[in-house]
Amino acid sequence: MRVLSTRARRVAAAALAAVAIAAGGTAASAQASKPSTTSFSLFSNNPTIQNCFAAPGKTPTATVHVQRGQLNDRLELEIKNFKPDLDFDVFTVENAPQLSDGTANPGFVKGNFGFSWYQSDLHSDHHGNGLITLKTILLDQIFGFDAGRGVNPVNTFNVGFWFNNPADAAACGFTGFTPFNGEHHAGPVAMISRQDVTTRLGPLCTSPESNGDGTFHCNP
Repeated sequence: MRVLSTRARRVAAAALAAVAIAAGGTAASAQASKPSTTSFSLFSNNPTIQNCFAAPGKTPTATVHVQRGQLNDRLELEIKNFKPDLDFDVFTVENAPQLSDGTANPGFVKGNFGFSWYQSDLHSDHHGNGLITLKTILLDQIFGFDAGRGVNPVNTFNVGFWFNNPADAAACGFTGFTPFNGEHHAGPVAMISRQDVTTRLGPLCTSPESNGDGTFHCNP
């Protein structure tokens, strides 16, 4: 067995450190090339349902701000001009009904939001405003999978929220229920993000890459 001299060990250690620094620099450079923050709005795609959460005479708004972090990301969702004391459930989902230009998403099958993750509850206060904060993996990487069921990794790049109580939307013609709360007995979607008109990816993807065939994926 060959024993390295003290000098040789120092040289080898320095070389390994240089490689590690270079690799870390490359990773840091790739991360730095992505935007550190992103903001986008959520939209109601059903004017009739909007009547059940919009404050009379006002236009409801829902704005998302996301700050990229080293270990996870920070998302703030703020709503304004809502009817007071309404409860909603926030999800990140695979599919959204509309594209970024406001047209219908041709890839969206009615009612099929695809893979969905329950993220938070959301409440409008007595002024009709609300704010939540999430800290989790969000930008470019949020996904779920189930190897046992044969479900490959699926990204959920859209953000939306649903009526927690189906009865709150009954006056707007909603009947039945959806699975979008903890009891799996929620109302309809109130507001949701739109997918990019070119990439067909949701706004939590900030680094789209072409697949070369007209489709895109998100660079993690």
